[in-house]
Amino acid sequence: MKLSASLLIFRAQKLAGDDPYQFQWWALSLVGARPLEKKKGANQGIDGRLYFHDERGGKTKQIILSVKAGHLQAGHVRDLRGVIERERAEIGALISMEAPTKPMLKEAAEAGFYQPPGLANKYPRLQILSIAELLVGKQVEYLRLLDVTYKKAPRAKGAVAEQIELGTGEDEGPF
Repeated sequence: MKLSASLLIFRAQKLAGDDPYQFQWWALSLVGARPLEKKKGANQGIDGRLYFHDERGGKTKQIILSVKAGHLQAGHVRDLRGVIERERAEIGALISMEAPTKPMLKEAAEAGFYQPPGLANKYPRLQILSIAELLVGKQVEYLRLLDVTYKKAPRAKGAVAEQIELGTGEDEGPF
């Protein structure tokens, strides 16, 4: 069953009101970001991170994410800009329930662009994404040469384990 965008937004608003931390983790999952921490507490303006490489053999770069469920103002954008400068992140993204205001967009534009080494591509250094935009497929803009937000598990070495077949659960006893 496919839910309408308005119903999804309503449910997101309810989640934000009922459990802001679960809302934050859900919002981060929409962009494939890693939540900063598993427990509640001070986060120094960082709710999640994305890691990436934009050149082969280069250092790992980061995108700082901040999630806001309540009323937004230009000060939130300025705060995030300070965090990305403090953390030496290439990009910052603010995820919000509300659409950004003109003053917020102006603050974000003043942060300039991130340009990967040796490429003509430019990406907004500070991006604002609403939940409504994320639900229709918009994503954080950056060069996805090699996404490293989650590490790959090492390959198994030695003999390959035998795969067991899963039953249907019908007439097979309690297990």
